[in-house]
Amino acid sequence: MSAPMSNIMQTTPKASQKQAVKPLRFIPFRKKDVIEMCLSGGGLEQQQRQQFREVTSQIEKLFHITFLPRHESLKESFSSINPDSDTVKVDLPSTMHNEDPAFVKQLEALLEKANYEKINEETIKQALNHDSLMKVRLDVDFNDFSEVLLFARGEDEKEETIASLWGFRKTKIRFINYERVIIFIRFHEQIDLKRQQTFNLQPGGVILKLFKNVPRADLEMLFPNTAVKMRFIDKVFIGVPAVISGGIVLSTKLGGSLLILASLFGFWLGLKSEPVELDKAALIVLLAGLGAVGSYLWKQFSNFKNRKLQFVQTLTKHLYFKNLDNNAGVFHRLIDDAEEEECKEAFLAYFFLLLSSTPMTRQHLDLSIESWFSEKWGYPIDFEIDDALEKLLNLGLVTIQDDQRLSAVNLTKAQEILAQQWLCLGRS
Repeated sequence: MSAPMSNIMQTTPKASQKQAVKPLRFIPFRKKDVIEMCLSGGGLEQQQRQQFREVTSQIEKLFHITFLPRHESLKESFSSINPDSDTVKVDLPSTMHNEDPAFVKQLEALLEKANYEKINEETIKQALNHDSLMKVRLDVDFNDFSEVLLFARGEDEKEETIASLWGFRKTKIRFINYERVIIFIRFHEQIDLKRQQTFNLQPGGVILKLFKNVPRADLEMLFPNTAVKMRFIDKVFIGVPAVISGGIVLSTKLGGSLLILASLFGFWLGLKSEPVELDKAALIVLLAGLGAVGSYLWKQFSNFKNRKLQFVQTLTKHLYFKNLDNNAGVFHRLIDDAEEEECKEAFLAYFFLLLSSTPMTRQHLDLSIESWFSEKWGYPIDFEIDDALEKLLNLGLVTIQDDQRLSAVNLTKAQEILAQQWLCLGRS
């Protein structure tokens, strides 16, 4: 029944995916597609192909059952800190509970299952020190936070054309992009009242958010207290015209007013003996000059505020289209992602062992799957071989010999084993 491994390595059109910067644990294909990708290379007869689909369906259902307790545990531990809770707390001894410190550990374990990678402090610092791709200057005050965690999944290199000089100049830039980013923040208990009101921060509260398509250089825009600052070039664009127009105002609108004011001060200081006569015409000239100056200053202030408002609107628009989920909705989605990854890993490891004519070592199996993704589908991954084998060994679908070589049970035996697993679950 077994077929040579080369049967599933034959050339097929590669998947339409961007090249990853480095191999990641995330498998960027749907689990149903992974099944068909495996079967597309041949090696199984028609009846065996249908058996393989049935085996994967049973594995998928078993994994779903095993994830239910994890789901309920996460809901319970997050309930006391959920900022979006719409339920009423019941004042009974059995229902009173404080914040569960295990939530963060459970979240990190779930992110690990969903094949997310932790973004380290060095990467965050580099993002803060580099210019944003949105051409705005962003500032984050980490003193507002007592805990910050960032995780990403799907890292690739992208290219975009950035317009500058009012659209006359266009430059192509390449940057590292994260397909998914999750951020968890716990705020300090003590936050300045003005900052609370400005950024809508809740002392001691938490936020949990999921974003898509986030450039590495723009990680700072994900923080809730991000302040938009004027860049030097923006100050130049406002300041130079302001100075030029200010000179024109002073020389044309304020000339007569300055002469009158100089005469008045000269008389009051005793530098001039003749009194200044403030007739109607002089007052009109004086008020017109002061009005022109006031109007000019207000216009420049409005230009500054409008420019800053444009940057805030740009930031808001980016976040609006990049935000995928918030708070409890994030780990509901993560549960589904983790199930998907667990299934895909198990399907692949079982299929490759099934088609191998001889038992395989862990290293050989790992390399075979990674090479298959890279050479046949054009996407390098770092396959989680230990995680996949642990699941299959627990299910009894893989046997291990004394020399640590691995073999898969045949499809008929696998169906019997999985049916027995369902019977055991039914009894429990």
